[in-house]
Amino acid sequence: MWKYLSILFTMSMLLLAACGSNNEGATDTLAQAQQQGYITVGFANEKPYAYKNESGELTGEAVEIARIILKRLEIDELRGELTEFTSLIAGLQAKRFDLITAGMFIKEDRCEAVLFADPEYSIGEGLAVKTGNPLGLISYRSIAEHADAKVAVMAGAVEVDYLKASGIPENRMLIVPDQDAAISALQSGRADAMTMTGPALQSRLEAANDNMLERVMDFEQPTVDGESIRGYGATAFRFGDEAFQAAYNAELNKMKESGELLEILSQFGFTEQELPQDTTAAQLCKS
Repeated sequence: MWKYLSILFTMSMLLLAACGSNNEGATDTLAQAQQQGYITVGFANEKPYAYKNESGELTGEAVEIARIILKRLEIDELRGELTEFTSLIAGLQAKRFDLITAGMFIKEDRCEAVLFADPEYSIGEGLAVKTGNPLGLISYRSIAEHADAKVAVMAGAVEVDYLKASGIPENRMLIVPDQDAAISALQSGRADAMTMTGPALQSRLEAANDNMLERVMDFEQPTVDGESIRGYGATAFRFGDEAFQAAYNAELNKMKESGELLEILSQFGFTEQELPQDTTAAQLCKS
């Protein structure tokens, strides 16, 4: 009997020791990144938010803001992991990377899956068509009202919901994997319009340098439930990295106050109108 109890006691102590060892070895993402000197971020190759330039360097408004903040948090190197937009959240949760720096909009359903920093920008939508706008498309509603008009939109993007809310059926949405595919669809005539956020649209049109395409300058912003749509983009963290989120927000707020945030955003086609002002992630996640 005593021998049996002794064995049980020994096994219990070993189990407790193992658990203690695991806890001592655990570290949060910020501390680990500081220790190793780099961090890996997920991006979707979407201009002007996060993309690789002609030299193969990772850049974009979200990347450059993160790069500066991370350096100030003693993380010198930022490494990118290219991922389709629809797989970014799953990739973060699976620890393929430690942050999402893709200009991702803060939305209620996403707030249930990831931890957002405060927004770094706020923007509306944009629409591009063939030069001369042959179908007279000036809003999502006008696309819905045209019996045959098709619009190219990136898979997983918030614009898909806006198009649905505007009455555009799914069979007239051409879902594409990225921005280049949207441009290609419009150029080839497979779509009559393409939509994405305003700065992204402008960036892609400038890169395409195709005089057969143009931006709809009098585009009417979509409304959902009677309210105009305006999106707020931010860096995303895993749940459990609240300390990292707080440290990141502290540095971001300093950049807002000093005007440094606008300086970075302006390099990628944003203006003072795209600043997030005092809006916070907490406000947007509860809205």
